[in-house]
Amino acid sequence: MNTRPRNPVLPPEPAPLPEGGRPRRTLLKAAGLFFTVLALLGILLPVLPTTPFLLLAAWCFARSSPRLYAWLHGNRLFGEYLRRYRSGEGLPLPLKVTTISLLWLTLGASMVWAWPARPWLAAALALVGAAVTIHITRIRTRA
Repeated sequence: MNTRPRNPVLPPEPAPLPEGGRPRRTLLKAAGLFFTVLALLGILLPVLPTTPFLLLAAWCFARSSPRLYAWLHGNRLFGEYLRRYRSGEGLPLPLKVTTISLLWLTLGASMVWAWPARPWLAAALALVGAAVTIHITRIRTRA
């Protein structure tokens, strides 16, 4: 039985922008949707980060659309992840291990493919992988 609440408690919204009206809200909604799409791509592509794009989307929606803000935090794909990240709960150890393993598996294959023609690209991928690994290991581990 699913014990998750239907309407989860949302983190406090940032203060709305004081001016700009409809054009600013429309631009922020579009930017929020763009960042949400990038976050979706970040799930599939190891070099593209997911969390910063989710946080940017939440920031844009908080200032432009309470409905989209609530949708993002209540979304079954992103909602729990975003709420836990923002509250500082951390990641479970198996998720950290899986994430880092898949990161290096895909980056390693890309580095092998890129090496003969573009060694600089392989080196850049290694640096990105190292930075992401450091970031993931520094996130609190949830029991």
